[in-house]
Amino acid sequence: MSFPRASQALARFTVLDLTRVRAGPTCVRQLADWGANVIKIDAILEDGGEQLGGPRQGSDFQNLHRNKRAMALNLKKPEGLEVFRRLVEKADVVVENFRPDVKAKLGIDYESVRKINPRVVYGSISGFGQDGPYHKRPGFDQIAQGMGGLMSITGAPGEGPMRVGIPVADLTAGLFCAMGILTALLEREVSGEGQWVKTSLLQAQVFMLDFQAARWLMDKDVAKQAGNDHPTSIPTGVFKTSDGYINIATTGGRIWQRFAEAVGAPDLPNRPEYATGPDRSKNRKALNAEINRLTEKKSSETWVKEFNAAGVPCGPIYSIDQMFADAQVEHLGIAQDVPNPEGRHIRLVGQPFTLSRTPSKMAARPPEFGEQTEDILAEFEFTKDEIGKLRQANIV
Repeated sequence: MSFPRASQALARFTVLDLTRVRAGPTCVRQLADWGANVIKIDAILEDGGEQLGGPRQGSDFQNLHRNKRAMALNLKKPEGLEVFRRLVEKADVVVENFRPDVKAKLGIDYESVRKINPRVVYGSISGFGQDGPYHKRPGFDQIAQGMGGLMSITGAPGEGPMRVGIPVADLTAGLFCAMGILTALLEREVSGEGQWVKTSLLQAQVFMLDFQAARWLMDKDVAKQAGNDHPTSIPTGVFKTSDGYINIATTGGRIWQRFAEAVGAPDLPNRPEYATGPDRSKNRKALNAEINRLTEKKSSETWVKEFNAAGVPCGPIYSIDQMFADAQVEHLGIAQDVPNPEGRHIRLVGQPFTLSRTPSKMAARPPEFGEQTEDILAEFEFTKDEIGKLRQANIV
């Protein structure tokens, strides 16, 4: 049975999606949005219920699982495991985010899958890694933010650690796993063999520290909280206006000169306490106070226009509704409607990059629980009689 594809870019790949919650579905969403044949395997529980993950028609689930199909399967029964093995024979990718010990007990771990199909690329996301002293711990985004150093550099000085407002460890772990899977698929074109792609919330979060981590590794410099102030480019941060706040970024001497002229204080760069980057860093509080006294005289909209016209990076600070109403955001078309036969309002966030020949689109709403079970099994050459027996036994 044909089904709508979000793109032709990855249309040749079949993906078995065993993931739950956020990091794993974020990974698989990248593959689904670029046209892979993603089969979400909904878990049939012993009591006949379905796996957790929030309301099926809630905004979070809808955003994570668009452009996929779903079948329901009881992997805890031998017959269900046998169904899974038959799916693996023709699959290109398997993605899971079980705890390392759980998938081994189920018999769906990489070594078991590789014996069935050596070409399979197997993606795993965990909280802390597939081995090591913490590998059995359950993962959670905020735990990774804390252990990964992010909360120690987020927030205002002296006010204690602060989490980032998005599940950044979950999201980046998912994106890195998708990147690893695509890399392994490219390598498979040369070797003919699949491999195990592994990442974790902790690894993703440490990687995302980027230059702050490098400052410690290279210079033994422990970054501190700086609030809204950029740690090295000064003045860069949040400044008050007559009707709100704006972000201003000055990097380097020429922009500092342009900024001073645009804000109406051309003498600032000539004062010894603000002449160089180190001087401005040392006297940051006094400089910010002087700037705030000037920026408070005009509205946010006025300053954004004037600073950008002067070649000084500046932008508004939006709430989420204001962000989606911005002319540039609307022009980029990242908010997209999802077609669905029920005529429901489904408007979600699209992909953040484009391809000129094989673009991504919202092709299909997220599936209902096990919605395409029979179609999928038929595609994998299960007979009507086999499907009927599996249903009767509550395996699918």
